[in-house]
Amino acid sequence: MTISHFPSAPAAVMPMATPKRPSNLARFTDFIRRRHWTFYAGSAIFLVIILLLVIAPWISPYDPAKQSLRLRLNAPSAAYWLGTDHLGRDVLSRLLIGGRFTVTIAAITVILSVVIGTFIGIISGRSRGILDEVLMRIVDLLIAIPDVVIAIFLVAIFGPGYGTLIASLTIVGWTPFARLARGLTLSINSREYIRAAEVLGCTRRFIIFRHIIPNTIWPIAAVAFLRFGHKLITVGGLSFLGLGVQPPAADWALMLADAQAYAERMPVLVIAPGLAIFLAALSVTWIGHGLNLETKKTNGH
Repeated sequence: MTISHFPSAPAAVMPMATPKRPSNLARFTDFIRRRHWTFYAGSAIFLVIILLLVIAPWISPYDPAKQSLRLRLNAPSAAYWLGTDHLGRDVLSRLLIGGRFTVTIAAITVILSVVIGTFIGIISGRSRGILDEVLMRIVDLLIAIPDVVIAIFLVAIFGPGYGTLIASLTIVGWTPFARLARGLTLSINSREYIRAAEVLGCTRRFIIFRHIIPNTIWPIAAVAFLRFGHKLITVGGLSFLGLGVQPPAADWALMLADAQAYAERMPVLVIAPGLAIFLAALSVTWIGHGLNLETKKTNGH
């Protein structure tokens, strides 16, 4: 007796599970969880400083430019929390308003330096050859020139002011970002997905914006915050020397310069702006340090 073989029923096709993309909340939570403690501490201090500077016009108890020789060098009191300076101006009001100039100039300088340096570095790393050599020799030339020398030169030609200060810090400020972006680009160029994109005929612009820039954001951001702290100190130093913000504008460094002759009688005139510059520089340096540690961890260093 023969046993008839009937075709077996087709096996049920199991639906393939598609990977679920993490939500924005999950991405934000993961971002926060992986940061170093210096990132949290620096971010907290920096956010407080920025908040105070933003609302400064509404919380300043007095006009920072109003003078009253009758009230000069008054000690801290209920009416004047940090006292008054040698012209009778409220120190707290000048401290709140003065930080707006210092932080804004440093921020504009860093943003311009990041954009210019990153663009030049990526173009250099992707082009290589003669263009790469020329751009890197320009970087080597400019990186050897101190910011103060450029500032003195420009002030002698155009006079002191905000534009001169920003220009002098940007002329050489982009060079570290160019070197970093070039090195990152050369490293990314050797990866398989870049070669695959080139084989598929993707344009240079697509490769730069789709693959290179997203993979250079965090290292460049870490260096940008570290350089931000350096720029704050440099802006303060130039203003202290009379090469930046000019009187009667309120500025942290100008407050330090004006307080030199009265430091023993009124230490708060030196301590207040000096501490403000220190905390602002420390906060952004801690943020950059925290991002830098996370970048090294991600890259397996």
